[in-house]
Amino acid sequence: MVQELLVALVAVLSCGLVYAMAAARVVKQYERGVVLRLGRLHDAVRPPGFTMIVPGIDRLRKVNMQIVTMPVPAQDGITRDNVTVRVDAVIYFKVVDPASAVIQVEDYRFAVSQMAQTSLRSIIGKSDLDDLLSDREKLNQGLELMIDSPAVGWGVQIDRVEIKDVSLPETMKRSMARQAEADRERRARVINADAELQASKKLAQAAQQMSTQPAALQLRLLQTVVAVAAEKNSTLVLPFPVELLRFLERAQQGQQPQGVSDGQQAPEQQLPDPDAVDPGVVDPGLVDPAVAASSDGGVDPSVVDPTVALQTFTDQPLPDGPLADGAPEPDGVPESGPDALPEFEPERPPEHARRGRFTRHH
Repeated sequence: MVQELLVALVAVLSCGLVYAMAAARVVKQYERGVVLRLGRLHDAVRPPGFTMIVPGIDRLRKVNMQIVTMPVPAQDGITRDNVTVRVDAVIYFKVVDPASAVIQVEDYRFAVSQMAQTSLRSIIGKSDLDDLLSDREKLNQGLELMIDSPAVGWGVQIDRVEIKDVSLPETMKRSMARQAEADRERRARVINADAELQASKKLAQAAQQMSTQPAALQLRLLQTVVAVAAEKNSTLVLPFPVELLRFLERAQQGQQPQGVSDGQQAPEQQLPDPDAVDPGVVDPGLVDPAVAASSDGGVDPSVVDPTVALQTFTDQPLPDGPLADGAPEPDGVPESGPDALPEFEPERPPEHARRGRFTRHH
């Protein structure tokens, strides 16, 4: 009898141990347990720690309550200003209602991923390229609202959505680079113009101050020359004051005749004829009578050589063959031979040419 009782007790303890092992469950701190009894949701959500279920009747599903980081695959889209871009993002979410995450949606992770991709393509089509590049905070908020609206019924809360990268075509990158370069050039020119304006104001003040002391301009000129010469240059440039040119121009205008107005030209001065000789200022002893006679258009017989006689020539051609001895020469051709040529003496300058130059007595 006692032996049978011991066997029965051991069997009951073994069955209890097997049941306890089958019914015992451990829920971690970051998890919650959802019990489905005979396919129906049990009212209470099992907290973290040790819990028991009915083996074969209850089914425990553990739901992770941690924040999940899910990357959103890159999506190709066209912006509102017709620019093709490729955008990827990352989404942070967590489960706030374990029962809804189990009952309302089959796989809340997959559902959130698909919703994030569609919302990202939608936000690309509604935004401009400048907004995608510069105003990402606003786009992140809009994307978060678009994903969070349907996710509330799934027991999921969207914590944050961030756009990671925006890929542009190469042509658009070059265009943006040129635009940025032009904008930088414009800023540089504006800054340079502002600096020139400020410098011109300071120079005007300096010129006004130097106008009170004329020696200051000369000292400034010498200082500039010293600064240029200190650079070991072979060429030295000296600035010429414009005021000096204006002074010379006014001095030249002041030397014009008073009878000539500004709109009239001064009459041209007639130069004296060098051939004309004033008889009142020429010494009569220095003038040759032959030259004086030639000036009247006549010929002075005293200056003509009487040995030179006029000789007429004809246009008859010369004979082709040699002339015979004693044959007469053709008309107009002098006899050949050294004795036939007349002898001329070297020409002597006239007597009046050996005298000194004309002198003009005033």
